[in-house]
Amino acid sequence: MTQKLILVLNCGSSSLKGAAIDNDSGEVLLSCLAEKLNLPDAFVTFKANGEKHKVDLSAKPNHTGAVEALMEELKAHGLDSKIGAIGHRIVSGGELYSESILVDDEVIAGIEKCIPLAPLHNPAHLLGLRAAQSIFKGLPNVVVFDTAFHQSMPKHAYTYAIPQELYRKYGLRRYGAHGTSYRFVADETARFLGKNKEDLRMVIAHLGNGASISAVAGGKCQDTSMGLTPLEGLVMGTRSGDIDPAVFGFLAENANMTIAQITDMLNKKSGLLGLSGLSNDCRTIEEEAAKGHEGAILAMEVFVYRLAKYVGSMAVAAGGLDALVFTGGIGENSELIRSKVLGYLGFLGLTEDHEANLKARFGNAGVITTADSKAVAVVIPTNEELMIAHDTARLSGL
Repeated sequence: MTQKLILVLNCGSSSLKGAAIDNDSGEVLLSCLAEKLNLPDAFVTFKANGEKHKVDLSAKPNHTGAVEALMEELKAHGLDSKIGAIGHRIVSGGELYSESILVDDEVIAGIEKCIPLAPLHNPAHLLGLRAAQSIFKGLPNVVVFDTAFHQSMPKHAYTYAIPQELYRKYGLRRYGAHGTSYRFVADETARFLGKNKEDLRMVIAHLGNGASISAVAGGKCQDTSMGLTPLEGLVMGTRSGDIDPAVFGFLAENANMTIAQITDMLNKKSGLLGLSGLSNDCRTIEEEAAKGHEGAILAMEVFVYRLAKYVGSMAVAAGGLDALVFTGGIGENSELIRSKVLGYLGFLGLTEDHEANLKARFGNAGVITTADSKAVAVVIPTNEELMIAHDTARLSGL
């Protein structure tokens, strides 16, 4: 049987990530990252067989140009005819979609309907989707929603305490994000621990530049920290996370800031960057904190404390705690952040195994608590692209 590859696309407003994945082995045969799209100096970097090279996109510096360049690169490696289907990451499916779905005109209209919930992301996803349909003619396309996994939350978890006509009219509620990562990691955690997913009460922390935490019990999401948008919840690289909503009125009156300026500040100038005055990168924060930089020390302490508090609240949502799971760039690689979080959680019966914590980095999964801990803390690397590839293959009948 001919090898069939899945092409996975993740389109941002000015970027496009792509990967040709062997669905059986999970191997990435070719990947690309297009940057500065819609600017004159747009370019795409391809990686295959351990080698990288850049292609200029100035002649057509948009998503279509990037997908065309990807098609040419696949041809050059003899992979174009092996692509069996295309999977797309979509940030928001709102309440319309609780699982991945094969694309047709109705689905495209549904994604358009969800644009108000993800105004930066969904339009870019649609550009990539339409480009793929036109360039890879006749191939099935599948969309995988970041919000889908969280659609199992009970009403009391996703409902905001506001007049309910606002929910009915505008869909104002908690939607969450990183759902594809949570789905993958929940499955992997159960496999790694040799347990049934349905029997585990998990709190999973997806920690990267964007960070969130979810409660999973009975194999389903019970609650999550991100809300209507990805601004709510944990402290992040540049996002504030939870903050008193009255900040908007206060800054409008006292600092003459507009809603747009305040929103921009909370999304792009806050979090680790705002606290430290240095960087949004956790590695830089850790390095500078070790040298005694007060802003970096404060940023790390606020980040860790907020995260530890949320572990407690998510354990309530999960009905208890069997496994605390760290994933994402920070969760998988920062033994210091994990150690500090576990330092707060002794009351939940978690005791850090320092040596194991040090080993569980750079793609290595591992239990990082002692054998006598009442629950386990574990590091599980995520792989959203592979999850998208699996869904795409299944729904395309490959």
